Amino acid sequence: MARHLTSRYNVVVFDTDPRRRDAVTGSRKAESLSDLAAEADVVLLSLPGSAPVREVAIGSNGLAQHLPAGSTVIDASTTEPSVSREIASTLAEKGIDFLDAPVSGGELGARDATLSIMVGGKPEVFERCRAVLETIGKSVVRIGDAGTGEIAKLVNNMIVASTFAVVAEGFALAVKNGVDPRTLYNAIRDGWAGSKVLDVSAPGMIQRNFTPGGTVNMMLKDVGYALSLASESSIPVPSTSQANEVFKAAKAAGFGSEAQQAIIKVWELLAGIQISSQG
Repeated sequence: MARHLTSRYNVVVFDTDPRRRDAVTGSRKAESLSDLAAEADVVLLSLPGSAPVREVAIGSNGLAQHLPAGSTVIDASTTEPSVSREIASTLAEKGIDFLDAPVSGGELGARDATLSIMVGGKPEVFERCRAVLETIGKSVVRIGDAGTGEIAKLVNNMIVASTFAVVAEGFALAVKNGVDPRTLYNAIRDGWAGSKVLDVSAPGMIQRNFTPGGTVNMMLKDVGYALSLASESSIPVPSTSQANEVFKAAKAAGFGSEAQQAIIKVWELLAGIQISSQG
């Protein structure tokens, strides 16, 4: 994402891991948040969860302490909607605008600038920052006020997690009954079962490719946020609850740092099978 931004903007990069910071060619490297804030009109965050986003945005030494009025913070992380609303309110007191703009599309979408971006925030701030977001994404849609981008992302990941889970159990059932998984994938991919998740998970399982993009741990975190929101909203989410248990089992079995399709290993352990193709 940062590399794409360097094609249109002067980009300053900061990360607590110097290797990640230094990997962004064509950018200046900041040594701290205050160093970054001194040069930035727009700050885009991509962090692993609600706690680090809150700390970086409005913590005791966060961006709110360093950015001038009139600047904008865009959060591309997946966080809790309540945290986005809190950050938006706190920054507004200092004259700083905020958009929650979580992304979907995984590592491939980030590399190809084809991400889907769901945005919450004021319409005028969205329009002002649209060009920045369109540099990294193919679909950029404002959902509503602060926090609604995150709500849309949680719904997105509820659907994605449930699909990963049912693909895994379906392929396990087929292989246990003598069906070659590559043949199964080729047979169903263009029917109603076809999806981006199927196109990632089935080849990943068959080729034994469990190198992340997104991980089991990341999906478990996101689904946990969705379950918390559902509980607060008194909305039943049985499919999401079941998917959560699948990802929880995969993490407990030691597969948390692997790609989402690694959940198939839970079935492989239980059923004594392996999802690989003979063809």
